[in-house]
Amino acid sequence: METQIALDKLREEVVSCRKCPRLMRHVRTVVVHSPRRYREWTYWGKPLPGFGDPHAKLLIIGLAPAAHGGNRTGRMFTGDSSGDWLVRALYETGFANQPSSVSKDDGLRLISTYITAAVRCAPPKNKPTRQEVLNCSEYLAEELKLLKEVRVVLTLGRIAFEGYLRHLDTESKTGLKFRHELICRPMMRGPLLAVSYHPSRQNTQTGRLTWRMWIRTFKRISQILDESA
Repeated sequence: METQIALDKLREEVVSCRKCPRLMRHVRTVVVHSPRRYREWTYWGKPLPGFGDPHAKLLIIGLAPAAHGGNRTGRMFTGDSSGDWLVRALYETGFANQPSSVSKDDGLRLISTYITAAVRCAPPKNKPTRQEVLNCSEYLAEELKLLKEVRVVLTLGRIAFEGYLRHLDTESKTGLKFRHELICRPMMRGPLLAVSYHPSRQNTQTGRLTWRMWIRTFKRISQILDESA
């Protein structure tokens, strides 16, 4: 209960954040110039908090909300192709109660999983600046502190990977390089780190990330958690 109360407080802080003027201008512009297919939607158009199980064993860190995904629906990995890939994989490996994620009121429930991101606002061309990542880093730091039962951290893409490494001590991250399907334990008493390409269309439609590669990562994580239990 205490963890949930603290996460709710953090959620309020994230939603009210206005640290990055460029990102705030962009999310407002996206709302005004939304595609015709989404004209009936009332866009979220604000920073997005993480969501999921406060007793999560698996923490997933993405890049940032998609302009017409999370920025539209009000929940990360919801309403876009990346969310389709992620939630389907979570469902098939027992980490979600349903295989789709279309709106924040669609009944999706994460099981022993929490989803967050390195950046909380949709960035232009999906490319946040270094300072924008740093501005958001305090929110990830707080989640890492509050989610005390996490056993595996899965980073999606290089920015999420590097964003997580910022929260490790120098010795723990020495020699760590981004590589898909890497699984290691940077800190002796800390969670395992699993690394994957981001399930963006740029990766999935070019074959850089196939469904077989993608689902294999989640099956390995599920097996690790089962064995540790």
